[in-house]
Amino acid sequence: MNSPNPYAPPKADVRDVSDPGAGPQLAGRGARLGAALLDGVILAAMVYTPIIITAMVAGVSAGLSGAGHGGLGRAAALQFIGVGGLLALIGLIAWIWLTVMFVSRNGQSIAKKLIGIKVVRKDGSKASLGRIFWLRNVVNVLLGIIPFYGLIDVLLIFSETKQCIHDRIADTVVVNA
Repeated sequence: MNSPNPYAPPKADVRDVSDPGAGPQLAGRGARLGAALLDGVILAAMVYTPIIITAMVAGVSAGLSGAGHGGLGRAAALQFIGVGGLLALIGLIAWIWLTVMFVSRNGQSIAKKLIGIKVVRKDGSKASLGRIFWLRNVVNVLLGIIPFYGLIDVLLIFSETKQCIHDRIADTVVVNA
């Protein structure tokens, strides 16, 4: 009986096909958390590291000068700390410049670029720098005066749409780049 059975169920190659109207793939919660933490570390490294290093060097040098070891002296140590403050200001300006450049180009902070996620409008179109800055950040900071707002904002990441309050305000989502 090599002839095909006319009563057998049809055989078809069925594959899952993505819905073209579904939009971009949302970034994972872990990737978003990692990007937020990494952005904080990058900012701290660029701003606080020069202050810490110059304060340590100035403190050691000032301590040695008091012990008769020929260090910088207290006045010179304070000037050295001022240099650390200037370097911290330069680091802050560099961080702001890089962040604005990346966000305006493709909706990514420095860490989001490294991790491979970005902020877009809910419909998948590019989010403007103004939308990201004003609605996602400034309004969110102002709402932060409300008790427990920050906690509620972060916890809404566990909603089905993975949108925090600041995402909903700005009509944005975070997607894989």
